Amino acid sequence: MTVSAQSKLALLGGSKAVTLEEGDLFKWPIVTEEDEQAVLEVIRAGAMSNTDVTAKFEEDFKQWLNMDYALAFNNGTASLQAAIYACGLGVGDELICPSVTYWASGLQAFNLGATVVFADIDPVTLCIDPNDIEHRISDRTKAIMVVHYLGHPADMDPILAIAAKHNLKVIEDVSHAQGGYYKGRRLGTIGHIGAMSLMSGKSLAIGEGGMLVTNDLNMYERALSLGHYERFGAKIVSPELKPYTGLPLGGYKYRMHQVSSAMGRVQLKYYDQRCAEIDKAMNYFWDLLEGVPGLRPHRTPPNTDTTMAGWYAAHGHFVPEELGGLSVTRFCEAVSAEGAPARPGCNLPMHNHSLLHDADVYGHGKPTRIAHASRDVRELDRSLPVSDGIGHRVYSIPWFKHFRPQQIEQYAAAYRKVAENYRELLEGDTGNAPLVGGWHMSNRR
Repeated sequence: MTVSAQSKLALLGGSKAVTLEEGDLFKWPIVTEEDEQAVLEVIRAGAMSNTDVTAKFEEDFKQWLNMDYALAFNNGTASLQAAIYACGLGVGDELICPSVTYWASGLQAFNLGATVVFADIDPVTLCIDPNDIEHRISDRTKAIMVVHYLGHPADMDPILAIAAKHNLKVIEDVSHAQGGYYKGRRLGTIGHIGAMSLMSGKSLAIGEGGMLVTNDLNMYERALSLGHYERFGAKIVSPELKPYTGLPLGGYKYRMHQVSSAMGRVQLKYYDQRCAEIDKAMNYFWDLLEGVPGLRPHRTPPNTDTTMAGWYAAHGHFVPEELGGLSVTRFCEAVSAEGAPARPGCNLPMHNHSLLHDADVYGHGKPTRIAHASRDVRELDRSLPVSDGIGHRVYSIPWFKHFRPQQIEQYAAAYRKVAENYRELLEGDTGNAPLVGGWHMSNRR
């Protein structure tokens, strides 16, 4: 029996599954005349470095999340550093953080003289595993960094219980999940403080920027003191901060550029409704792949009060045991050939990078990670089995920005076609590299 060109894998000479033009299916952010006019007003007024528009954006953000305080930053990395500082981390202190994340979730501790202790991730949510936190706590632990990774909410209830038991602060890194919910509560509002990136590749994309939110006045003022000198003044009430008003304690200038603030105000107005369409499209994609061997969704249960929000850098789970041991690298090569660009892996585990073992960044004469540590936290990196292997078991999927069934069906057909014809790929499969993924990601598709 001959195999038709339609059913034969494109990698092996068949026809592509995806034939429709993508158009603006993946274009993001959605920029309208309203965005343009808001940005032009700032530029024409020469107000790029002022804070009046930024203050309005912060007010919008507070109302959106129903929080007492919001503070805008020039990028998400700065907002995360401010959140760590707000929690009181200093020389010799420890921050527990998942290894599988972007480096800004943890490395900002170095700038405060603190260090990072990595915890493993849950193999389903891909977020920090609550069961792997407690045994990593020491008397120098001050906070837990929770990353809602690839848009999936972390399991916050047990994490908060552990934090309360050990008197620790909980920081939520919401850079992948702005606007998402965990059991009906907005992400970023559940821990003691939340921080997030708003750069142009994220689901809430304003150009470049970050935001910090909290209900704790002292935390807010500490975050303000680190890099907002023009706002660190007479209104400060925290006793330990009042003597130093007028200069940023960190010597940084972290204010948001007002072009970003202006665009952010417009983007936020439409964000929830745009997320609803993304959510509909992404869940439709996964519904089309229900029951396909080797493929599992990385998503929350549809129609619940725990949501994926904007589905930033959407991924799926790969089960090679159901596909004859096919490598995820070979699988993605075949899917890409079908016209649906796919990449194997996710963020590489930070604990495997020499920066976290050997690099002396600031000239301490020893690796920066243990320069001020009371123990060699690198030894704890030996017990992160899920993090070490996760790159072989995940892959990127298209990040649809519109619900267009006909197009989505073609992309889903590409993944189905490859999975159902996996036997044709086993010959010539050279396997995966030891580490699959990248230190940072950009997944617009």
